[in-house]
Amino acid sequence: MAKTSDALKIIDGLTGDDFEMENLIKEASLNAIVAQLIYEARTARGLTQKQLADRVGTKQSAIARLEDADYDGHSLSMLQKIAGALNQKVEIKFSAIAS
Repeated sequence: MAKTSDALKIIDGLTGDDFEMENLIKEASLNAIVAQLIYEARTARGLTQKQLADRVGTKQSAIARLEDADYDGHSLSMLQKIAGALNQKVEIKFSAIAS
């Protein structure tokens, strides 16, 4: 196999036809994206984790967990609370999977 720096090609080469591994990677990627979106929205508003937690009615440690790329407990209700506290909304869409 030729050398590449394309992360998707590298991951595909490692997972091959292992659909379970592929699904785990997709889930981890989604968790990282959600964590990054929360972090970016919070910092764009100039808020600390504690300030956002106070607005949402939770603890700073909960916000820290939500901003952790390895956290897999994101709930729609908490995302809606965070979005509301940041004067934003949550948008969800279904997309066709390329076959």
